[in-house]
Formats: sequence, structure tokens, C-alpha cells
Amino acid sequence: MISSLLYLTANRPDIMHNVCMCVRFQSCPKESHLTTVKRIMKYLKGTKTLRLWYLRGANISLTRYSDSDFGGCKLNRKSTSDTCHLLGCSLIT
Repeated sequence: MISSLLYLTANRPDIMHNVCMCVRFQSCPKESHLTTVKRIMKYLKGTKTLRLWYLRGANISLTRYSDSDFGGCKLNRKSTSDTCHLLGCSLIT
């Protein structure tokens, strides 16, 4: 299920953060992680008709911000990073 969701993130950037959080627990999943994946699937089902529209000729800029925490987890010293993307002044991921 997770690999299918990862495939969908190419066209559905709105689920990128949630899917990437689920990927972290693939080696030792719990029932709560399955519940989260089911919620993502339910969200996708409810939003499959929504689309992004861009005006032709509009001067829209794409901006990306990222943040990283190298070895910040005190338990296992794993790194955490995340990004956000703005299209014009609207957050898209």
C-alpha cells in the first residue's frame, strides 16, 4: 500500500508529507500506521475530482523551502527533513 501511495505523490503532492511519515514505520508497523494509511486512501477517494487550475500567461513563481535536522532524534540519531512549496503565495505542499 505504501509503495502505491508513493507512486501517487508524483501527481498528488498534497499527500507527500503524510506518506513520507508512513514510510518511516514500514520496518515495524503498528495498527495505528495502518489506520493512517486508510485515512490517506479515504482522503484520496474524497478528493479525486479536485484539480489545480493555472491561468495562462500569469506570472506565478514557484518557491521551495527546506529544513533539516541531522541526527536530531535522541533515540536512534536519525535525521529529519521536510520541505514546503509555494506557488505564488499559496502553499501547495
